[in-house]
Amino acid sequence: MKIAFLDRDGTINLDYPNQMWAKVKEPEFLEGSFEGLKFILSQGYQIIIITNQYIIQDGIITEKQYHEFHNLFLNRLKKEGITILDTFYCPHNDSEACSCKKPKDGLIRQALQKYPSIDLSNSFYVGDSLCDKQLANTMKLPFYTNNLALKEDSFYIKNLNDLRNYIKKK
Repeated sequence: MKIAFLDRDGTINLDYPNQMWAKVKEPEFLEGSFEGLKFILSQGYQIIIITNQYIIQDGIITEKQYHEFHNLFLNRLKKEGITILDTFYCPHNDSEACSCKKPKDGLIRQALQKYPSIDLSNSFYVGDSLCDKQLANTMKLPFYTNNLALKEDSFYIKNLNDLRNYIKKK
């Protein structure tokens, strides 16, 4: 199974300063997100979200608020005809010695355990932060980013819709 692993905040939807998250009522999608996600699916990939949500352990939002926001996110995508296979998230901050907070590979390892047919050699990763790039490198996944500061040894995309310039159906 071919997988597009995607970070959520700052890659698909707008990211906010930490304290703002408690006030956010619904996701604001970045330009090109819907088109890019539809393109990924049209190329035979399934989509898995890999996201750090340390603001839960930091007490900025509750786990319930995270799930409410994420359900709004998934429902909006569904209205656009976009299905996400699964989401794996880490609620821990740096004080927790967990194995799941990116750049550690625990979230992708969870995905591999749940979906043993994932073919990493035909998968890729899209994110906007250094921890995303480090995780992609650890897992030997091609890395696409909308962050100009990370474009060295990566594929730079203005937004998810730019993936059509790189990803071809295999």
